[in-house]
Amino acid sequence: VSIHYTPTYSSWLNQVENWFARIQRDVITRGVFTSTRDLDKKLMRYIRQYNKQAAPLKWKYSDPARRIRCNSSGSMD
Repeated sequence: VSIHYTPTYSSWLNQVENWFARIQRDVITRGVFTSTRDLDKKLMRYIRQYNKQAAPLKWKYSDPARRIRCNSSGSMD
């Protein structure tokens, strides 16, 4: 087991949350699964299809005042 420190304000976590929300919405909620093997098969089919159409996410702030800023000493403002 490896433990990695991940700050709660990490923007990459948003991407992970979005990915699992998409799987939940598109596969799990709408699906009928006869076994765990069936679930695995349908998840992998979804992932393969998604990867064929994948495009980079374009992140932007709609409210620049909410950005997290660090001062010159490295602490948060």
